[in-house]
Parts: sequence; C-alpha cells; structure tokens
Amino acid sequence: MAETLFHCDDALWHRFATLCRARDETPGATSPLLPLNDGRQMPQLGFGLWQVPAATTAATTATALRLGYRLVDGAAAYRNEEGQGAGLRASGLPRDEVFVTTKIWNSDQGFDKALRAAEASLARLGLDHVDLLLIHWPCPSRDLYTDTWRALIRLRDEGRARSIGVSNFNEPHLQRIIGETGVVPAVNQIEINPRLQQPALRAFHRAHGIVTQSWTPLGGGHSFAAPPVIAAAARTGRSPAQVILRWHIQIGASVIPRSTREAGLAENLNLFDFTLTPGEMAAIATLDEASRTGPDPAAFEMQ
Repeated sequence: MAETLFHCDDALWHRFATLCRARDETPGATSPLLPLNDGRQMPQLGFGLWQVPAATTAATTATALRLGYRLVDGAAAYRNEEGQGAGLRASGLPRDEVFVTTKIWNSDQGFDKALRAAEASLARLGLDHVDLLLIHWPCPSRDLYTDTWRALIRLRDEGRARSIGVSNFNEPHLQRIIGETGVVPAVNQIEINPRLQQPALRAFHRAHGIVTQSWTPLGGGHSFAAPPVIAAAARTGRSPAQVILRWHIQIGASVIPRSTREAGLAENLNLFDFTLTPGEMAAIATLDEASRTGPDPAAFEMQ
C-alpha cells in the first residue's frame, strides 16, 4: 500500500512545503538535525566511507566537510578509519561540529572483544570519542550481539561513544537487546531504497524512538529509470539520485550516500530546496519489491 504522510492535493502541498522550509531550514543549512532518543541530535544527511579507498579517504573526507557535510559514517571493516580521522583534522572544523560514526565488526563481537575493538577504532581515528558507535551486523547464529550491546552501553557510560546503536538488526534482534538490557538503540542503520522500503521495521523504529538510517540509499541505481522517479526528476529539474535521496529525507530517515567525486558529493548534498509532493511520495512507495542488494541480516555471518 502506498505510504503518505498528508492527505492533500499537490498545490496545497507546495504551499505547505514552502512554509516548512522557511521555518525549519535556515539559510546556508546543509542538513536538518534529527533528535535521538538519548537527548542528542544527529544530521539527517551524511556521507558514507564504504568502499572509499584508504589512500584517498582523508582527501574525500576533507572535501565533503568543506562542501558542508557534518556526518561522516565509517566502520572498522572499511579499513579507512585513519583517513577518516585525518580528513576531519585536515578540515580545520571544531570536533564538536562533526558527527563521527564507526562500527564494531563481526569478528569483534562479545563484551571484552568489543571494548578492545572500540578502543582500537578510536586510536585509528585519533579521537577520544565517537558520536555514534554501532554494532555492524547481528550475526545471530553466534549469539554474541546482546553481550556486544552491553559493551556499547558501557562505552557510552564512559563517554567513549556519545550515542550507541546498531546496524542491520531486524525486529527480533532489537526486541531482544531492548528486553535484556532496557536500553533502546538510538539508531538502526539498515538497507533502505525504493525497492526495499522495510515499512514494518521502520514502523517498529518509530514506535520505539529509533532513527532509521539508510545505507545503499540509491539501491545501486536500479530505480533511476522507474517512471515515478523520472517524473519527479522532470518536474523538479533534479537528477534521479537527488529525487531518491529526497524521498529518504521525507520518510524521516537519515541517509548516508557515498561518492568519491566532488561533483557527486555536492549533488548529493543539494536536497533541501525542493520537495516531493504526496503524489510523488505515494508513487515511489509502489516501487517496493522487498528486494535486497545486500546480505540478509538473519543469515549474514562474515567474519
């Protein structure tokens, strides 16, 4: 079923959207801030470092920050944390102006191993804390993700991670860590794109105050030629990629596209001076096929 947030015609929507932009997006703002359930905030739009070569990560990070990004999503498994930290330092920005994410890899799950892995990540980044620390995958057959979550709670309590969350957790995984620890993740970073919209999991997130963060937000470009995307791109004068990223923004997700080109980074950042109509949002909702481009979290166990 198509998902809509407002029941109004498109002309009324344009007037509403203009008022919202005037109220919520100050001149020069690069991204709205999303409230987290721990009282902190994070930028809604960031950029991701998956598959960015280690040799160019520092330059790419510094360029992205110069353009206006303020959320940098990395991971130990990406093997470029040194460049992530070097790019942050090269930018000259105050540390508290950049939201830094990293992740605990599967082979480092378990309470003690996760604590050591987090300290190793901080050393590679050259930081005394990260803004968000995630468990990268649940790896359910190993049955270590709850102990790993307890380690993240300790790291949060010690100030080594300001906020903590998970990545690629399905509802049963979330229910278990919440039930066993009483601590709700601030973020769940999951695969979301027009062909994999995960409405039930997103509804669970909303019910528990968990921010949905979208990885592979463009779905490998498979929806670029879809008629609803092409039509919205034609009306707004934007690229299909910008239309899809704007769709993520309007469903309330945080989104972390990747590009190694300055032009691509700039294009992905330019999302806040246009709006998709309810009709366009509903049309994109019909593209959902529950089709993954990445692994199934219920089965993925790579070490």
